[in-house]
Amino acid sequence: MKLYSKPIAEHPEVPVADDGHLEELINYWDKQEKEPTKHNSEPNKCYVVSLGTEKDFHRQQAEILSLVRTQGDRIVGKETVRMLKPNPRTLLGTGKAKEIAVRVAACGADLLVLDAELSPSQMRNLEDTVGIAVCDREAVILNVFKKHARTKRARVQVEVAHLNYLRPRIRGLGLDMDQQAAGFFTGRGPGETASAMLARKLDGRLLELKKALATIQKSSVTQRVRRSTCKQVTLVGYTNAGKTSLMNALVGTSLSAKDKPFETLDMTTRCLSGHGGDVLLSDTVGFIRQLPNRLLASFESTLEGIKEASLLVVVVDISDSEKTLHIDTTLNLLKKLGADKIPRLFVFNKVDLLEKKLSKKELSAFSHGCRYISLSSLDQKAVKELRTAILTEVRSEQRQ
Repeated sequence: MKLYSKPIAEHPEVPVADDGHLEELINYWDKQEKEPTKHNSEPNKCYVVSLGTEKDFHRQQAEILSLVRTQGDRIVGKETVRMLKPNPRTLLGTGKAKEIAVRVAACGADLLVLDAELSPSQMRNLEDTVGIAVCDREAVILNVFKKHARTKRARVQVEVAHLNYLRPRIRGLGLDMDQQAAGFFTGRGPGETASAMLARKLDGRLLELKKALATIQKSSVTQRVRRSTCKQVTLVGYTNAGKTSLMNALVGTSLSAKDKPFETLDMTTRCLSGHGGDVLLSDTVGFIRQLPNRLLASFESTLEGIKEASLLVVVVDISDSEKTLHIDTTLNLLKKLGADKIPRLFVFNKVDLLEKKLSKKELSAFSHGCRYISLSSLDQKAVKELRTAILTEVRSEQRQ
């Protein structure tokens, strides 16, 4: 089920509480928990609005469009809005929202995607103004994560973030949240609201998930203890920088490396120095601008491996026009995770896609003075040299 705050045509199966179907509503959520998500054959027709300054309009719009396509929707219209001061009621302002409503109707969109985080009230007010469902940046990223979650650990982590996002938005889930009667002859006062009952249901599910996550985390700690005698090297970087392709080339794995944001969610670890060797290599979930705090909190145990690394290999798509933003975002998130003091080796990937070769001075500036290597993950000779450089780096650190 998509994370919209009001019912839309694609979800007619969601029962309405004021029809006396509260029990049916609870059963619906039970079914959602037990059955895998069934994606609609017909994608949403999205009108995408990106917000920012004139300098970053292009890069922000390109990113949100990529995320919307990755979640499986079709884009029928787009625009950029320069917002100097956020409006507390609709974020955009009533006038701008009405202008967008006209363009939304003209292109036949059934979903408005806003590249910003909206409060529950702002989302409801925008929906009232534009007349269609509204989806914010956090919901889009959650949808992409949910689509790419394959292992039990990833599915649990994504669902925790999903429910934490949904919890404060219960009042707008297409339900008339009138209080349920407490009995005509009783003196107990008004009954419990439908929103309170659904909140309890979600809280119960969150408790179950957190227990499951604690069990998974305990298993991860056991694995990390077993590997404590080995040196840990971790690949980090912006989403879609080519980390998984590099991982496959370095250790001979066949992990999924499609050209899509957040294709990898789980941390995958393999031996870099041969069977029974002393150096392990891990691939991690990619970073992105304004990564929701809910996802950071849910993936805390996965990201814990970053802080335990002996060397961070920062992978950068050097052919991307927004590489400076990607590097800054990666370094800021490493600092936020408490991993900013760990030694780094920059790998400038996809050099085969560069139109013009960059100078050593430019590459040194991008690497912030750290050691760097330029290559294409398709170049076997360059990958072999990188593998040797990583092993030399971590082993020299061990001797110091």
